Amino acid sequence: MADTQKYETDVAIIGAGGAGICAGIEALDAGARVTAFELGAEPGGAAITSGGGCMIVGTPMQADQDIEDSPDLAFKDWMQWGGASADAVWARYYIEHSLHDLYHWAEGHGVKWIQVRQQEGNSVGRWHRAELGGAGLMTHLIDAFRARGGEIVCNADISKINQSNRRIAGAQGTDTVTGNRIEVSAGTTLVTAGGFASNLDMILQYRPELKDDKVLEGSGPGSTGNGHRLVQELGGYLTHMDQIWFYVYATPDHLDPQERHGLAFRQAPGYIWVNAQGKRFHNEARSGGNSASPALLAQSPRHAWAIMDATVIAGLEIADPYYKDGDEMDAAKHAALYADSPFVHSADTMADLADLAGLMGVDGDAFLGTVERYNDAFDQGLEAEPEFGKPLAMSKKLDAPPFYAMQIFPLARKNFGGIKTDIRCRVLDKHFEPIDGLYAAGEVAGMAGGHINGAAGLEGTKLGPSLFSGRVAGGWAAAEAGHGDGFIGQPNRD
Repeated sequence: MADTQKYETDVAIIGAGGAGICAGIEALDAGARVTAFELGAEPGGAAITSGGGCMIVGTPMQADQDIEDSPDLAFKDWMQWGGASADAVWARYYIEHSLHDLYHWAEGHGVKWIQVRQQEGNSVGRWHRAELGGAGLMTHLIDAFRARGGEIVCNADISKINQSNRRIAGAQGTDTVTGNRIEVSAGTTLVTAGGFASNLDMILQYRPELKDDKVLEGSGPGSTGNGHRLVQELGGYLTHMDQIWFYVYATPDHLDPQERHGLAFRQAPGYIWVNAQGKRFHNEARSGGNSASPALLAQSPRHAWAIMDATVIAGLEIADPYYKDGDEMDAAKHAALYADSPFVHSADTMADLADLAGLMGVDGDAFLGTVERYNDAFDQGLEAEPEFGKPLAMSKKLDAPPFYAMQIFPLARKNFGGIKTDIRCRVLDKHFEPIDGLYAAGEVAGMAGGHINGAAGLEGTKLGPSLFSGRVAGGWAAAEAGHGDGFIGQPNRD
């Protein structure tokens, strides 16, 4: 017979990813007892496998590179990019607090920021990357959580949040390894369980127009929408759930028997994309979710082929822990993917690759003509190819055999909608009133507030707000449990 594991704490956190760990540090610093329950075997969530980039404004790194930035400029970029559905209040709140309450705060826990870069939609460079990416960032934060006495319970499948006398009183679930029952008594409960981009059924529920297309799951294994379900059962309000952030540069994981899991890949500026008609359809240098994804989703059918030569594919980085050896790519596993995946074809000449076009469902003659026109732009010494204006300085002529065609599909990466909260991260019901004792932060809450980004997100506006909203939620959850005065922070204002 299974035993019962009982936990009594001030703040119970469901999900030990970026938002959950930051929430825990904040609550612990306020003097609260904190226990985090993680579905996976290790903490870190989707954040620990991310690129570790955050959109931050007014940093010393920007000053060192003579980058002139301000909260006003960043807010303008944010709202123009995200559109009418972006949450202006939360966007401004995050931007003004990103310097002191994310950048310097993380540095205080050992995080080292090593790069600042300009990304699509930003007027200036403000995407800051942590050393060793998400793994480096989260390792330091997890260490800080544990050093303060925070407890992390892994393999914990939380199936219900308990409510007593109209107040949240804890949670219950199961240990997925031992089968033991988990019972949690808590002063406040905080949901940071991530998004639902690894739940294809839920993706298609909110984007039914894609039901006849192949769409890939592209987030962490715990991003199944369980947090949304838990909160919805208590009357929590879900908003903007159809706003899903897709990546283009992704191919199916051939090691997944269901071929639902997708592998995002980076560091391939020299490739081109061709559709089933054998034609290019986009400037591949603009590979963001607000530029490349709409272009791919407009194709019929909604997939394409990434065409590369030996030089381009040698620099390819598969953004999945299985394909890495520490911070370096695992060359043998990359090679096995290219050799064994039914979604990758290779040939010694481009003409031979065109002969495989029938197998790929591509018009072979059109494909070969497309490649020839692209290569001709290099022969002419052009700065940009004429069809779509792709700059050629970072690319090369496709002339180094063998040649590869890798099939790419829309990959659901992030959820821009989620649980609606107020500025204290209290979960709101359909009347937009808070549910006593219940908080939410991170991707389960659309990164912050329910829909901080709107319909599109500048790079770094997923991880950054998730970490920050975790801090906000942890501070106020601790205060409601009787510890501290809530999250205050230090805004950086013009």
